Amino acid sequence: MNDMEDDMTTDTRIPAAEVSGVYGALVKAFAKKMMGRVPDSVGILWQNQRVMKDAMGIGQKVEKWDQLDHELATYAAMAAAATVGCSFCLDFNYFLSRNRGLDVMKVREVPRWRSSDVFSPLERQVMEYAELASQTPPAVTDELSNTLLEQLGAPALVELAARVAFMNMSARMNIALGIRSEHFADACGMPALADRTPVGDAA
Repeated sequence: MNDMEDDMTTDTRIPAAEVSGVYGALVKAFAKKMMGRVPDSVGILWQNQRVMKDAMGIGQKVEKWDQLDHELATYAAMAAAATVGCSFCLDFNYFLSRNRGLDVMKVREVPRWRSSDVFSPLERQVMEYAELASQTPPAVTDELSNTLLEQLGAPALVELAARVAFMNMSARMNIALGIRSEHFADACGMPALADRTPVGDAA
């Protein structure tokens, strides 16, 4: 993986709890179905089951949104994750792109979208929006917003902003808790993610 893809270690800031009980069994079964195994991070979030349950519930609802093209949605989420620096989010969404039927050789280029030549102008604008919206403070311009409004329509632009905001919530929580990549993509033989292009480098 890229230079953000550090191994998951026991150095997380919250100790993992034992995932148990009926709800715990359901969580583990869901994780195994989706990822083939139970991520170590589940034990960390299990320390506050209400937070974990609500966060997972929001995530499942986000996955059902349908106004923004799913390929664009994946690019936006990964661009936001790369901007914030969440290796778990970046690797996890890359892993999920295979299940979504996307071109993984193209998706792996998202971290360096500025210097890659595989993306269309619209795809690049969506990732720029995600990147700018993930800065502190957000730096989305009227010009970019108006351009995307014209091309995507209002419902899709609202969804784009919301998806980026949700990714920021997840990414910043993971980083604060010390949750790092668990190399889902590596485990199933997907090519390594490209190294991120630093902001400000010419496209």
